[in-house]
Amino acid sequence: MDFRLEFNPPSLSKKIDLDEKIMLVGSCFTEHVYNYLAASKFKAIQNPNGILFNPISIANALNRYIDNTLVTSEELFEHNGIWNHWDFHSNFSCTSSEESLHRMNESVNVANSFLKQAQWLIVTLGSGYVYERQGRDIVANCHKMPAAGFTKRMLEPEEIISTYSTIIEKLKQFNHTLNIIFTISPVRHLRDGFVENNRSKAVLVHAVDKLTRQHEHLHYFPSYELIVDDLRDYRFYAEDMVHPNYQATRYVWEKFCVAAINGRSREVMKELDQLNMAFQHKPLHPYSVEHRKFKNRFKEIAHSLASRFPSIDLSKEINHFS
Repeated sequence: MDFRLEFNPPSLSKKIDLDEKIMLVGSCFTEHVYNYLAASKFKAIQNPNGILFNPISIANALNRYIDNTLVTSEELFEHNGIWNHWDFHSNFSCTSSEESLHRMNESVNVANSFLKQAQWLIVTLGSGYVYERQGRDIVANCHKMPAAGFTKRMLEPEEIISTYSTIIEKLKQFNHTLNIIFTISPVRHLRDGFVENNRSKAVLVHAVDKLTRQHEHLHYFPSYELIVDDLRDYRFYAEDMVHPNYQATRYVWEKFCVAAINGRSREVMKELDQLNMAFQHKPLHPYSVEHRKFKNRFKEIAHSLASRFPSIDLSKEINHFS
């Protein structure tokens, strides 16, 4: 008897090529996808504002990248000697306001230039809940400020649909070649509560479904469903029982490759996987004849890949095996 139902996501109508540029924005699950892309030598950048969970803050960040709106000193606030911004992750916070501004604006400039040339944007929505400063805007990060200063509420699907309908049209005007993939983070926000987390994910799924039906060049990849409905077992979660573990993220990545990456690129990725494994190999006898043969073999593989695919930077690997 088969005790598991496997889910094979449908192929995207257009697929990613290894030579194309990819920007990823959104929740912490974005980092897993980015790491796999980077290991396979895709030209990708992630989260120029740092990790963002709610759809509105992600849309605000995209607006900033499109318009190349630089941060001003008036937007920063100081707390316990650290300068922060409500739209940026605490990774950008510094003891010097000048340093915070420099890091934030440098990231915005890079994002603007990259997004203009990118062929793909992957948006990972994490939570339908938002935190609003009392009487003010939605924040991306509360920066450990007192909870009394914020109001927490659930977004309505229509808010998300309206916000993203506007940003999608703006993205099309900014970069008419851009394709967008939406996905929902499988990370469980159980601090909100079990029922509340499911309601939050449902709001996101509903909104994204509406958007993909209404707009061309939009795709949906079911990361959330793969973890929750396919694997559906605590052994695929980390010790906190909230974040998917390596096995789970690797499973999602393999499904993503089949559904979203073209055949030519997947063949190259197989060779790159072999090269990566050899690169990470730690020899017991580094000066032995056998290890010299090993290094020469993979140096030839690296040179062959570099000559066949000049857009892939393999200089680090070639130096390592030389």
